Amino acid sequence: QVHLVESGGGLVQAGGSLRLSCAASGRTFSNYAMGWFRQAPGKEREFVAAITRSGGSTDYADSVKGRFTISRDDAKNTVSLQMNSLKPEDTAVYYCAAGLYYSRLLRENNIASWGQGTQVTVSS
Repeated sequence: QVHLVESGGGLVQAGGSLRLSCAASGRTFSNYAMGWFRQAPGKEREFVAAITRSGGSTDYADSVKGRFTISRDDAKNTVSLQMNSLKPEDTAVYYCAAGLYYSRLLRENNIASWGQGTQVTVSS
């Protein structure tokens, strides 16, 4: 099983940027589609972005399209989430996730591994 550790969260003002990283160890990273999810206080966890095993295709939640970019570096076993033009409603704990099946990952099904989460707080 792949082990995931997120980093890069913090406090930022609205309009600012943050870059989250997720480092993977254990199983072969390139075997997994990767995604980011988030959970705001009092709300259910929701999909943010995902990238296929090859890195050739990505998907985004409508709420982050045009502002967030997911990427992966298989040589470094990392997946990143560049977040620009941040809004207070982006405040949440952000989780990295790995899945063997991309379509299921998008629906938060059959997740092979979750990271521990990193807090992102956007002040107005």
